[in-house]
Amino acid sequence: MDPGLPATEIAGTISAHVALASTIEALTDEVARRPSLLPDWSVGHVLTHLARNADSVVRRLQAAAEGRVVDQYAGGAEGRKQDIEAGAGRPAGALVADVLRGNAEVEAVLAAYPEGGWDHLCRSVTGAEQPARMVVLSRWREVAVHHVDLGLGYVPADWPDDLVERWLPRARQRFLATADERDLLAWLVGRGPAPRLAPWG
Repeated sequence: MDPGLPATEIAGTISAHVALASTIEALTDEVARRPSLLPDWSVGHVLTHLARNADSVVRRLQAAAEGRVVDQYAGGAEGRKQDIEAGAGRPAGALVADVLRGNAEVEAVLAAYPEGGWDHLCRSVTGAEQPARMVVLSRWREVAVHHVDLGLGYVPADWPDDLVERWLPRARQRFLATADERDLLAWLVGRGPAPRLAPWG
């Protein structure tokens, strides 16, 4: 077995896909047009984002398998935004089919990924480079957090322990690196509001 294989992350991603598919299998056009829990985004926006994120995972991992580094999204952040807006208003059946296709393609590229290649670099939409193994974790996180954002009954309490174990230390580190220390201390001792959080994509 490849010692670099992110087996837990792969299994978690597949389980997250299954849970998401169960939530959206009976999606209606009316529900697809509803506001999601994200400002200015409908359920259709969130589902389109998940499908385009799946495409970005496939794009980056296929390139990394060949030793190449490509941008996460063609057209960068603006291209990502335009694709989401263009797809958000589609009928529910088209939205669901797009998500399921994307999920399947991610799982196929994970199954075919070459041994020894998990340290090959990939580029995120911000331009940061990270090993391919981290792309798998990022897909797991994307599906889990945006499943919640749909507002269709899946909640943070449903996040699996393995995901929390891997994600929380990174989220904590990011928070501590950006929060004002005095604001943080005041909040922790009950003398101030919670520090403002930077947006998470």
